[in-house]
Amino acid sequence: MSTNPLSKLEFTRRTAKRAQYEAFEYTLTSTGVLVKNGSHAKPDEHEYVVTVTNGIPTACECPADEHYEGACKHRVAVAIRRPIVQAVTHQQLATDGGQTIESRGKTDHSDPQTDSENVASGEDCDCPETGDSFPCWNCVRTGRRGLE
Repeated sequence: MSTNPLSKLEFTRRTAKRAQYEAFEYTLTSTGVLVKNGSHAKPDEHEYVVTVTNGIPTACECPADEHYEGACKHRVAVAIRRPIVQAVTHQQLATDGGQTIESRGKTDHSDPQTDSENVASGEDCDCPETGDSFPCWNCVRTGRRGLE
């Protein structure tokens, strides 16, 4: 994927921070990505489908996406997790007659074992994609960068 999906969205600083630190869970569906907010007291009541078109999260079923200008936190959360955008894009291509990909169902961006190994090995993360002032969750959780 040559274009950063985040660069195609307009959103506030507050939205970007929430998209990074809230505990979202992702499930690929036939219509897009189901995003569940695990940070909420009742996560099952806070799940919305984000539609991805040409690799860009273009719409969300949540009230904020409908009533406010700019992308909602669910769309931004999907955009900053490029493996999820890539997976839904490949899934959409597969429905057009391409080969299907095997999916685990839920896609959790964080893997503590892998993250620790990446930090220890000095492997770069995707923080620059989210802007210098917004570290990715893995960097925050592993202590590489702080939220402020």
